[in-house]
Amino acid sequence: MEEGRIHNSEGESEGGQLWRAALLVEYQGTEYAGFQLQVGQPTIQGELEKALAKFTGQPIRIRAASRTDSGTHAKGQVVDFLTSTQHPLEKFVLALNYHLPEDINVVEAHRVDDEFNSRRCALSRTYRYSILNRPAPSPLRRHSHYWIRENLDIETMAEAAQLLVGVHDFRALAAGHPQDRSAVREVMQWEIEKFEDNIVIECEATGFLKQQIRKASGILTDIGRGRFPVNKVTQALAGDVSGTPLLPPHGLCLISVKYPSSIKIGLGNAGSE
Repeated sequence: MEEGRIHNSEGESEGGQLWRAALLVEYQGTEYAGFQLQVGQPTIQGELEKALAKFTGQPIRIRAASRTDSGTHAKGQVVDFLTSTQHPLEKFVLALNYHLPEDINVVEAHRVDDEFNSRRCALSRTYRYSILNRPAPSPLRRHSHYWIRENLDIETMAEAAQLLVGVHDFRALAAGHPQDRSAVREVMQWEIEKFEDNIVIECEATGFLKQQIRKASGILTDIGRGRFPVNKVTQALAGDVSGTPLLPPHGLCLISVKYPSSIKIGLGNAGSE
């Protein structure tokens, strides 16, 4: 089903005038085969569209700021869609959460300009990879943190991470990126911090390629273990990714999506025009 399926030729549906809504969504991706629809598998998009159909009585196709992978989480995912529902915005959050499973939650609902596109209007996306760094694993963090028992050299990891900042071709760190599409992305920051036994790898960029963050984080953690020198990052960007690990998806979370200041999403307003 295309997003415009409920349109008629004059931009209306059987229910009335179409308008565009945007939602701020958070979810634990453990039980899902990623965000994007996949036949025969549970996905975040599938659950959101089912909840929207129950609430509005309309078939709705959503689009997202970032298509997170299987097992990956989100605190600040943004989706948008067209609808002709007459339900007020302030009812969206409670009503949709009533129809959604407990591991998916709508945090905010907004009416946005018809031209708004959650993916194309985004200035940047921020992801966080979380590592539990201590001798014993934690049952409380097993779905949100990747456990590493060895002590990691955070300062060396942070030094190496700065080699990822700037404009680079990240094709070597991506999985299955089409040869006819650019793999150049601008990274604004790639920071590493440690809080007690929690290591946070946080990166912001105009966009990310499939598995790019998990591959880069694997290189950084092996640098922290002393398995690679700092310049392994430069070698990897040049195409030498031999022996570099891909970290599992459960440590990765989409933290936020940045938009121009005129777009008021993610500011704590549950429902707004």
